[in-house]
Amino acid sequence: MTRPIRVALAAAFILAIFVMVTSRVDAHAVLKSSSPASGATVAGPDVPISLTFNVRVDAGRSKLQLLMPDNSTSDLPAGSQPTADTLTTTAKSLKPGAYSIRWQVLAPDGHISRGEIPFTVKPADGN
Repeated sequence: MTRPIRVALAAAFILAIFVMVTSRVDAHAVLKSSSPASGATVAGPDVPISLTFNVRVDAGRSKLQLLMPDNSTSDLPAGSQPTADTLTTTAKSLKPGAYSIRWQVLAPDGHISRGEIPFTVKPADGN
């Protein structure tokens, strides 16, 4: 084998390793944006929820819960998935108070990511 062929093969091997390593790191699900945003104050009683991640997520194996002001939890049914990286649902009949969305998603690399998004529902008069 000639030297130029060996150099080309070595470069291709290094490039292949680099691509595998960087794509593996990017496969973890990281929350890019949410509605409501963390710490937001929103109008109720019905609150649309949208979570967008940096990679596609498995909606069928994802879990969304609402943490209520009294610390009880309620499962939120996942609605249609408008894009492969977004989960949507609606929290209905919320009274004024402090809530959190607890999420758990499965990424393409097989890792589960979790998080919590606190928000507040304001009283009807806006105070």
